[in-house]
Amino acid sequence: MRETRRSLLRGLSWSAAALLFACTPAGAQDPTRQPVRPGEDDPNGPPKPSTKAVLEENQKDIKRNIERLFELASQLKEQVERTDSTTVLSLALVKKAEEIEKLARQIKERAKG
Repeated sequence: MRETRRSLLRGLSWSAAALLFACTPAGAQDPTRQPVRPGEDDPNGPPKPSTKAVLEENQKDIKRNIERLFELASQLKEQVERTDSTTVLSLALVKKAEEIEKLARQIKERAKG
């Protein structure tokens, strides 16, 4: 009785493994999908925006950020001129400087590409 249970379980496990292997094609390709050669766009994938449009959007974003950076730097300059930094260093000044630094890093990364 014990041997028949083992052989039954062994047979079922092999059958399940074979069924699982048959249902999941390892390395098989989708027949509806066309092969893509290097340098070509994937016809089945999402369309890529043109390089020129991406560069123009990037430049507009950099210009907006630079204008914001100039505005923040002007505000910081005014705050520094109004306060006596030899006695008290304002937390607002530090926060403004950190914001300027963060924005400058974003501009730098965007300019790199």
